[in-house]
Amino acid sequence: MPTITDALKDTLSSVATATGDVVGNVRDVAKNTVVQTVRAGGEVVTTTEDVASKVVSEGVHAVSNAGVSLTNGVTGLVSGAMQGVSQVGGDVGSTATAAARGVVKSVSQIGGDVGQAAVSAVQGSIKAVEEIGGDTGGVAKNAVIGALQAADEIGSEAGGLVRKALLNAVSLPHDVIDSLLTGKKE
Repeated sequence: MPTITDALKDTLSSVATATGDVVGNVRDVAKNTVVQTVRAGGEVVTTTEDVASKVVSEGVHAVSNAGVSLTNGVTGLVSGAMQGVSQVGGDVGSTATAAARGVVKSVSQIGGDVGQAAVSAVQGSIKAVEEIGGDTGGVAKNAVIGALQAADEIGSEAGGLVRKALLNAVSLPHDVIDSLLTGKKE
């Protein structure tokens, strides 16, 4: 079975020149890889969240190597991983946490913008829930928690960058972000 890196490299070769639907193509590859990996089972698969995290982490490296926008790539990876987990009956909420953690850690490893990566991960989780149904606010909260956990593990500078990016992102549900970051209720 090809790895997510192999599958993404193959798929992204057609979109690396900014043609086609980057988010959609990356989402479909991530979703299919999660589904195939979980269904294949075996000793390697421990949880759907682990599979999603690995798909997203390897996918970040593949997207970066293909020269595709990390913003679009991350949104597609997280959305696809969550859709794949949903398709096999896994927990979408904990997958949002695991996927966002994987994104922030992987983007940090390649020297990318961890703040923008965190925002894109939350956007991808919201996009997935809009398509598969569920609690958008709860999933956004889980993704924010995962991004913050990873950023804090990386260091205080990364933690600050992620917090600032999440608070300043216009497209995110600010009631959820504000309550998580400041402890204030609406």
